Amino acid sequence: MKKLKNALLILGIVALIGASMYVGWSVAKPEKTQRLVTAEVILTTLHAQGFLISEKYVFDEPITIENTQGTWKDLFFGQTIEARGVVEVSMGIDLQKVKEEDVDFQLNKVILYLPQTEIYNTRLVGRIDVQNKQGILKRLLDSDDGYNQALEELTVQAEAAAKQENLQKIADENAVAEITRILKLVVKDKEIEVRFKNNEKNEGI
Repeated sequence: MKKLKNALLILGIVALIGASMYVGWSVAKPEKTQRLVTAEVILTTLHAQGFLISEKYVFDEPITIENTQGTWKDLFFGQTIEARGVVEVSMGIDLQKVKEEDVDFQLNKVILYLPQTEIYNTRLVGRIDVQNKQGILKRLLDSDDGYNQALEELTVQAEAAAKQENLQKIADENAVAEITRILKLVVKDKEIEVRFKNNEKNEGI
């Protein structure tokens, strides 16, 4: 009987020591801290991306440039340029333009307002095929191979084509999807909504 009491006493002491150690560890252990996501954190993340390319378009359309007046003078001084070349237009969003007021924190949601997509770069891919017809005197006195004019016109037309509503919409949608993905890596406890800001900040994709 005495041995049983001693055994129970020892077990009680061990249990008491174990409980004390657990309570002490629970009180002393460092609490898991959660990173506070602020507008500054979001802006830092976005600004680090620089200019986000959301879509690239490639155009290959022939052009004709008429440097004529529709008179007899064209025989001497007129010029007709026919050209074709492949032009690539890159579109996206300059995330450096996103400001603190464009980040709206709500109860369970963060809304980000974006500037409009724009053209980042336009470049010629390969060479330009140019056919250049010049009047007799222009060819002798002021000859122009037509290359620079052709390049300029190809660029203008490609950029105009890239800004068509249907192509602009694709670039917009891709930008929203990519920026939403980026923000979800930073903001983990709220819904993310990305919109394009207009005067009233009321239109999104």
